[in-house]
Amino acid sequence: MNSPDIKKVLDINEIKQYLPHRYPLLLVDRVLDWESGKTITAIKNVTVNEEFFNGHFPHKPVMPGVLMIEALAQTAALLSFLTEGRKPDENTVVYFVGIDNARFKRPVEPGDQLKMQVEITRRARGIWKYTAVATVDGQVAVEADLMCTMRSAADASQSA
Repeated sequence: MNSPDIKKVLDINEIKQYLPHRYPLLLVDRVLDWESGKTITAIKNVTVNEEFFNGHFPHKPVMPGVLMIEALAQTAALLSFLTEGRKPDENTVVYFVGIDNARFKRPVEPGDQLKMQVEITRRARGIWKYTAVATVDGQVAVEADLMCTMRSAADASQSA
């Protein structure tokens, strides 16, 4: 549980300290709230200036589902690092190891704000499991069960 003096909101500059992603693949703009070992709520502001809209689709811009899942995974990674009370270094790699029960319920378009809620459901032997839901204006856009693991870059290159 967070002590009262732990900051529960993170701006983009603080998020960049926890995630290695950068433009155009950094998909979390702000953390609204989090509780260590439990949940996190974050947002992605979707603008027409996103690079992927040039090809998906020029006549009807829609955020690709795989990027909505990636935004949820980045939110999950943030929760994991915050829970462990550490920031990644250049030797830490977070891998996506599974996606189950992914469902896309609503298109996400320019001007939408994707509100992402992720909950840790299990943590064992270096594997983190989460339930994740992203909504727009209270409507579910995507939901999935995610699995991730953290490895050192050296371990990752030896197992490839």
